[in-house]
Amino acid sequence: MTDLLSATPEGYTEAARLLGRGELVAFATETVYGLGGDARNSEAVAAIYTAKGRPKFNPLIVHVHSVEMAERYVTIPEAARPLIARYWPGPLTLVLPLRPDAGISDLVTAELDTLAIRMPAHPVARKLLQEYDGPLAAPSANPSGRISPTTAAHVMDGLSGRIAAVLEGGACGVGVESTILSLDPLALLRPGGLALEEIEATLGRALPTGGNADKPNAPGQLKSHYAPGAAVRLNATDRQSGEIWIGFGSHCAGADFNLSEAGDTTEAATRLFGLLREADALAQQKGASCIAVAPVPDTGLGLAVNDRLDRAAAPRP
Repeated sequence: MTDLLSATPEGYTEAARLLGRGELVAFATETVYGLGGDARNSEAVAAIYTAKGRPKFNPLIVHVHSVEMAERYVTIPEAARPLIARYWPGPLTLVLPLRPDAGISDLVTAELDTLAIRMPAHPVARKLLQEYDGPLAAPSANPSGRISPTTAAHVMDGLSGRIAAVLEGGACGVGVESTILSLDPLALLRPGGLALEEIEATLGRALPTGGNADKPNAPGQLKSHYAPGAAVRLNATDRQSGEIWIGFGSHCAGADFNLSEAGDTTEAATRLFGLLREADALAQQKGASCIAVAPVPDTGLGLAVNDRLDRAAAPRP
């Protein structure tokens, strides 16, 4: 049985107690709900992979409540300091050198010598991390390869009975996972809830892309991911027979759903995973075999939206 905990002093205390016992607790962040387990406890981390059905070569992000806490586990180079000062707490994950004495389970890092780490901004995540005062490995709280959860109900739909509890925190405001950067070499490993243009303006340079779907050095690089039950067709300017159509912008009259009638990529990111779930349910109800999605520009958070859609539409393993 999976308990639903409210964001009260009692709820935080119970969540921290469960985490201390090696149990798994899902919690709200500003991006998506994360499935938390103590990153120092290999049994807890192994349970994350088991609950999600996630391949163990795919590393996890560790969540911390402060820069000082991060420095217990990673070495922060000077090049990272301006990014941390501007974007932490927030939807930015940095891949940094792992301290030899960090005590982080090898299962978290997939035996790499780096650690993906971030400081979430959501008040529920921050309060839980402060209450527990331990590093929480927390991938998205959903079965691996499926649509990420942006509400507690989404978590329950996918993981009820597999984890100890869900700490309720309302709907996630950003709606897509964090942006991931490596520092050595400097590269974008995953577009996400922090726009690439903003990071490049801060750094004063263009960012190359990195990552490897066959041997990931950060989460979110697998070719097939974020997938609904129905197939996904991209860049759809209309609906074909047997399809549910998700539009974008004001020109998609007749679409079943619309990511943003105003053509706002930030709104599209917030609505993406929820609408994919609704479209998938409608497809099942109507016997439709495919979800068609209108083109979304690669500007702002559109880059992250299209990354998720590309992986949702990829051939399934």
